[in-house]
Amino acid sequence: MTVSSLRQYLQTLEMRDDLHRISEPVSWNLEASAVTMLLNEEDSRVPLFENVETARLVGDPYRGSQRRPWDRIALGLGLPPDLSYREYYESVIERLKNPIEPETVSADDAPCKDVVRTDDDVDLLDFPWPYIHAGDGGRYSNLHTLIAPDPDSEWVDWSYHRSMIHDSETSSVLLLAGEQTPNLYYYKYERRNEPMPVAIAVGVEPAVQYTSVMWIPTGRNEAEYAGGLKQEPVELVPCQTNDLRVPATAELVIEGEILPNERRDEGPFGDYFGYMHGPRRSMPLFRVSAITHQENPILPFCVEGTGVGHSENATSSMEIGCVGPDATLGLRTAGFDVECCAPWKSTPRTVYAISTEKNNPSYLHDMANFIFTTWGMLHVDFFIFVDADVNPLNQREVLEALTLHADPDTDFHQFGVETMPKVPLNIYQTPTEKGDVQTGTSKAKTAKAYIDATSGGEGKAVRETTDVERRYRAQKTLERAGVDPNSLPFVDPGEGS
Repeated sequence: MTVSSLRQYLQTLEMRDDLHRISEPVSWNLEASAVTMLLNEEDSRVPLFENVETARLVGDPYRGSQRRPWDRIALGLGLPPDLSYREYYESVIERLKNPIEPETVSADDAPCKDVVRTDDDVDLLDFPWPYIHAGDGGRYSNLHTLIAPDPDSEWVDWSYHRSMIHDSETSSVLLLAGEQTPNLYYYKYERRNEPMPVAIAVGVEPAVQYTSVMWIPTGRNEAEYAGGLKQEPVELVPCQTNDLRVPATAELVIEGEILPNERRDEGPFGDYFGYMHGPRRSMPLFRVSAITHQENPILPFCVEGTGVGHSENATSSMEIGCVGPDATLGLRTAGFDVECCAPWKSTPRTVYAISTEKNNPSYLHDMANFIFTTWGMLHVDFFIFVDADVNPLNQREVLEALTLHADPDTDFHQFGVETMPKVPLNIYQTPTEKGDVQTGTSKAKTAKAYIDATSGGEGKAVRETTDVERRYRAQKTLERAGVDPNSLPFVDPGEGS
């Protein structure tokens, strides 16, 4: 079944008894995030807050289960949630290979145009943007699609840079140089002293949200890949105050401009690495010109990092379920022999594992050099190479490969200091490395490392039980005997395929 809106996706969750409607009043001020945190930690249902002032909130709608992080991502694409990781990855890869052009619809056919606010009717504070972590610099929209055009071509970039609400018509946007949209702003619009037209689409359909986090190549429109993912065109509608087109089924759209040489405070924020990130930085100013939305809109948010959420949230699940297949396809397209490129489940933004048939040291070094210098890998510090028969999403298997095959003397490799591109977000970075807070830039280079945990031609260890189907049948026997399946090590029946 094709899923063409956030509401349809939530209905799908509800049909699976995977949605928790909360009708009692809940505040946007830390309460909604606290409830979401508890449900995330318990691997429970997605919370839909139906009584939060002027709109509704939904917490971490794409957060997958701890055992199968891609399951809700799959639901958003109309795929069976019980696919093995290999089946799921290959299904997504095949869809990404077949992009579909979007279609333009009229405002009358676009739910996001139910209510149109311009001029004096524009007020960001009319909506319950959540205060997510105690210590955050402000209230945030952090699960959306930010749409910005290249001034020199027909390319329109979709991304998901967070935005901190300041007042009725301004916010600051986290734009870190090195990524696609920030590069458009800093190196094109601002250098020409021109405002960058922008639309922030909140509560978009799943395929749109997924492509916003992927590493789609520069110059290629995410709208086409979103169509490929859902296997039909994404419907777009023209904005009210600029020439951009936005997803027609979005819950809410904020139109405006990111102004040149104007800044507002941004952060600190409890970011993905599990700590409150500071200090407060100056980031580009977004001035709002219009807000359009559905009746009683639903605003999604993600409980990132600090104290609440950790890796059990929507963006971490999308890293595994969206970026992983995209990165795998990218490496194959570049000519590398890769079985799977997958984020480390505990720290999916900073560590990746790659399974490959090729274990020649120079081949792995060339692959690591290629990966670390692509824009999508600005956040990633470490890669672990494993044999093709190792499941990169199974942390036990990866740790086993590290223990058995990674020689601390010869298999740990570092690209030297000031060699690889990096965003200024990690705790270990010094203030100098974090760079100029006025421009959102870092020193742009840092050290990165990879570990060769392939067998390297040596004899491979034999597992006590190599037959995946037998282990899977054993687990099912225990389940029928009354053992809680969540207490058992996860056995993916697709591992042996």
